[in-house]
Amino acid sequence: MAIVTIEEAQVKLSDLIHALQPHEEVVIIENNQPVARLTPLGEHGPRVPGIAQGKVTDAFFDPLPADELKAWE
Repeated sequence: MAIVTIEEAQVKLSDLIHALQPHEEVVIIENNQPVARLTPLGEHGPRVPGIAQGKVTDAFFDPLPADELKAWE
């Protein structure tokens, strides 16, 4: 996994994209915090409807804790 700053990504985006290998990712950081992930298209395979059917628990629908909600403000 490569890590680049957002400034580096702006300058080298084309190079970063063309250098990506299968199952490789580039994490883009700003102020030492990850803000984006660059991965090759198609790496995750086709989406299959209903793949999680029966795997989602009732806890999935519980409200988020207050501290997690603040992160989205």
